[in-house]
Amino acid sequence: MGRRLIEEEFMASSPLSSGANAPVLPAHWRDFVALTKPRVMTLVVFTGLCGLLAAPGHIHPVLGFTAILCIALGAGAAAALNQWWEADIDAKMKRTASRPLPAGRMERQTALHFGVGLSFFSVILMGMATNWLAAAVLTVSILFYVFIYTIWLKPRTAQNIVIGGAAGAFPPVIGWAAVTGDITALPVALFMLIFFWTPPHFWALALFVKTDYAAAGIPMLPVVSGEVVTRRQILFYTFIMAVAALAPVVLHLTGAIYGTAALVGTAIFAAMAFQVYLRRESDPARMAPEKRLFKYSILYLFLLFGAVVVDRWLLA
Repeated sequence: MGRRLIEEEFMASSPLSSGANAPVLPAHWRDFVALTKPRVMTLVVFTGLCGLLAAPGHIHPVLGFTAILCIALGAGAAAALNQWWEADIDAKMKRTASRPLPAGRMERQTALHFGVGLSFFSVILMGMATNWLAAAVLTVSILFYVFIYTIWLKPRTAQNIVIGGAAGAFPPVIGWAAVTGDITALPVALFMLIFFWTPPHFWALALFVKTDYAAAGIPMLPVVSGEVVTRRQILFYTFIMAVAALAPVVLHLTGAIYGTAALVGTAIFAAMAFQVYLRRESDPARMAPEKRLFKYSILYLFLLFGAVVVDRWLLA
């Protein structure tokens, strides 16, 4: 009954349903792919793969591929459910208005069924192919992203991305658990790295798309607290992220290759974050330091996780 009321409420408030004169077109297969946010999924899959490759022990290549596929499918399912829930919000934002739901290329119910079905399939396949600990962590990651971040935190608090960032930090833990059947210090350290990386990464983006969030009524930090506070928080979380990045070295979980990559990569990250902190420019057309930090932050995570794998293989 509760699910039906929620569905009716959001179908009623959606721009798709409010315009009876704007029929929804039949969904193309590309629209289902778009629901999974493939560009975002790339980093999720890569960190999950690194967790799997860095884990001690051996997993059959077919099962390893299946585990990574399940991580990708789980991430895609969470993204589809996120877009189902936020269809009305996406319609108000320039950068999301062309997505399948706000653009009228897909029924909301179709997106809901697709997301739920993909969630169950990814979890069950993960459990059968590897182990049920990996499947359980995958389940938690999907539920966390949909219910804790999307439904609860995002529309209510400017700290949404701080807590909600945990949803994107699970893949290396899942990849590790798929091989070993347990969770030890290194996957936890990698989880914490992504967790503290998320706020400076996402707030750099939020600074130059804050008008979109304001238009949609989403309480992102730049909208609620202003640019000065956001820039200060980016620098603050960069320092915490630096501690998390160097923790695997201090704890002797990794060696010199990762240590060098973490030291150099984090120093560059911190320098860029400091440039963002020094800026007081509010003109969206002149957000070069913010855009550089956002783009580099993605490269940074690829660099560090790749270094983890190389380092672990040389230590093996």
